[in-house]
Amino acid sequence: ALLFITVYTADGFLFYVEDHCVFNSTKLDDIEYIRSYYYQKLEFTRFSSSVGKYVGYTEYGVRNAEAWNKDTGDLAAMRAQKETYCLNNVGNDHEAAL
Repeated sequence: ALLFITVYTADGFLFYVEDHCVFNSTKLDDIEYIRSYYYQKLEFTRFSSSVGKYVGYTEYGVRNAEAWNKDTGDLAAMRAQKETYCLNNVGNDHEAAL
């Protein structure tokens, strides 16, 4: 699986975003793109290409997910990440593993 993390700190509190691709092969149907949002090591919101929208895991995360799911442009861009972000990188990792 591919993993990229972005970290922001302010006043000792930690917020970070994690993008990763889960895959069993290089076929697009076998790839899942996931973007997770964390605060203080607790995942509060996630976008999964398998679900096709944001899902909240805390009260704050649910409010974020509801707002972000109304932005059809952002949802379309996130859904496209499976192909634009994962497909090329998965191919590289798959070849390196063989």
